[in-house]
Amino acid sequence: MSVNIEQYQQISRELLAASVTLVAVSKTKPVEDIKALYDAGQKDFGENYVQELVDKQAVLPNDIRWHFIGHLQSNKVKYIAPFVHLIHGVDSLKLLKEIDKQAAKNNRIIDCLLQVHIATEETKFGMDEQELKDTIEQLSSFPNVRVRGLMGMASFTDDQEKVRSEFISLHNIFKQSVMNHQPSAILSMGMSGDYTIAIEEGSTMVRIGSLLFGARVYS
Repeated sequence: MSVNIEQYQQISRELLAASVTLVAVSKTKPVEDIKALYDAGQKDFGENYVQELVDKQAVLPNDIRWHFIGHLQSNKVKYIAPFVHLIHGVDSLKLLKEIDKQAAKNNRIIDCLLQVHIATEETKFGMDEQELKDTIEQLSSFPNVRVRGLMGMASFTDDQEKVRSEFISLHNIFKQSVMNHQPSAILSMGMSGDYTIAIEEGSTMVRIGSLLFGARVYS
């Protein structure tokens, strides 16, 4: 087992003091490791792959709050709609429409974050500012979706000032958006390598994996 409980407790204290929610990124990690972190007090876990999330949800405690943090395809929404706690990467109206449809089928309102493209890398997903504005204007058409805030991923780079400027940019977009005025609005930005900068620039939720579980092993 590669879970670093000491590191987890240290990060948890740090985030609690800053009123930031920790999502433990458990993709590719075995059920035993997730259970070990759960037993240490962690309740929010993030997965990137639908099938892996469905399999883990079936065998782990019912009070785990599952976050879907990967790129979600519309045709896969139905598999996680019955139980998902928060969908982080909603990057199109088409996806929002499908989440609303599947939420209605399950008599649920599903919480979501709209993903904004802030990085220079083309491989990152997300809406630009105009797409975000257009989407927000249409939210009343989706009664079974509750948009809780925004999410964004900074460029994968060692240039910390570049990362900081991207987080500042997202925070400014967030402050100007209608979500900012909601109680407990979420600004999800920051991962293992840049979460401290993200918190300094206004993040209220961070996604941390390798610091807690060790480096990922892909089969």
